[in-house]
Amino acid sequence: MACFATKQPLLLSLLLAIGFFVVAASAGSFYESFDITWGNGRANIFENGQLLTCTLDKISGSGFQSKKEYLFGKIDMRLKLVKGNSAGTVTAYYLSSKGATWDEIDFEFLGNLTGQPYTIHTNVFTGGKGDREMQFHLWFDPTADFHTYTVHWNPLNIIFLVDGIPIRVFKNYEKYGVAYPKNQPMQIYSSLWEADDWATQGGRVKIDWSNAPFSASYRDFNDQSSCSRTSNLTWVTCDPNNNSWMWTSLSDRQYGQMKWVQDDYMIYNYCTDYKRFPQGLPKECTKLE
Repeated sequence: MACFATKQPLLLSLLLAIGFFVVAASAGSFYESFDITWGNGRANIFENGQLLTCTLDKISGSGFQSKKEYLFGKIDMRLKLVKGNSAGTVTAYYLSSKGATWDEIDFEFLGNLTGQPYTIHTNVFTGGKGDREMQFHLWFDPTADFHTYTVHWNPLNIIFLVDGIPIRVFKNYEKYGVAYPKNQPMQIYSSLWEADDWATQGGRVKIDWSNAPFSASYRDFNDQSSCSRTSNLTWVTCDPNNNSWMWTSLSDRQYGQMKWVQDDYMIYNYCTDYKRFPQGLPKECTKLE
């Protein structure tokens, strides 16, 4: 990745305007980084804080959220998804702010029948508006082992990566009138829940509760390259001179990797859905720079 040092004053002014962010330095336990928020005992932390699991049964799913809020960061999590017949289940892993005009950066993993591929559903919301879906299959079995899913969010772009390979980029096109998430702090959320009205083959395949409980597992959370706060009373800033991740975009090699993924594994792209946008594609879809 290339470093764009000339952009540093922009970030500094943004962070000073918000006024409370600090460079994070936590790659520790789930006890330190997250709170289990729902599920009535269906989400649990094991192995001295190194493993977290969410389960889903006919009564309830489960979920957790970060103790910190983030404004820009490179966030890694290793996940092992629901194995076997996971049709009708959704494992969500995303960042989101609060309020009616929230920002959000989404990974959602849509289950499928045994032997059929998972779908990775990605989206970006700004000011409460999404409709920027891109969906992919994977080049491996995400239920057999843990794999790393990364959101790299900085003032230039939002990069979605799987095992270090970029699958999607949402660029900052504010100069063209496209909203970009840059002012609202976001927490990390994850959950396992039932969505068989839409999740698998458009809702045609329903969840088979005889396979319950369903389980997804998490390891190796890493937010070391990020700006965060644990309290809205905190007043500190990131140092852009020491954080080149704030100014990185894709290298030529990474663009080549992303092209491979999108050519071979992308199954839906809102930027090519002319029927959905008969009055014209969204502005960000028409920019080639």
